[in-house]
Amino acid sequence: MPHVIALYSKTDTIVRPWLEAGYDAVLVDLQHPEGETTEGRLTKIGANMLTWVPPRWLATADVAFAAAFPPCDHLAVSGARWFAGKGLGKLALGIQMFERAAFWCDWLGAPYFIENPVSTISSYWRKPDYTFHPWQFSGHEPNDAYTKKTCLWVGGGFVMPKPFFEAGVKPDDRIHKAPPSLERANFRSATPRGFSQAVFVANHTRAVADGKAA
Repeated sequence: MPHVIALYSKTDTIVRPWLEAGYDAVLVDLQHPEGETTEGRLTKIGANMLTWVPPRWLATADVAFAAAFPPCDHLAVSGARWFAGKGLGKLALGIQMFERAAFWCDWLGAPYFIENPVSTISSYWRKPDYTFHPWQFSGHEPNDAYTKKTCLWVGGGFVMPKPFFEAGVKPDDRIHKAPPSLERANFRSATPRGFSQAVFVANHTRAVADGKAA
């Protein structure tokens, strides 16, 4: 059965449309319980991506799509005023986590994207291939009518979906106004459902053409 894989992913938002279409899905993130937890066709792997090595069964799986969401805490331009206080160690850690995402996505050999907000990766590596705001795909999910400039570095033949939204949509800035809390980071980094659906529609078609569809 074809697999889809999401790295640095606590939630199943990006893989949910694929699961519903019959694919198997794998989430890898430090916030999952250590080891492997299987829930139907969804497998959660609790692991540190800096030391993670794919299990043998995954290394030999047919992968139709991959996505990665490396932490942006030490890279996002929005936090530039704190860079000096964090020191070189935090910067190096952020770049290393992004590098692991790029390495494994390339290794999987499937269409993929790596997501980050506007960040210093553009200076240290290369500029993103695409940028978008969640509201641009709110036609799939009306609750996604908000702004958050998001950058994508892609490879493997990833197909960027075309924007789909209702005329006259008025996006809000809920991300910018999110109050401090223990879950603030997860809230701010949550993957938009509308974008996830759009990515599935565009790249499932590619998977069908490549003979990797469920």
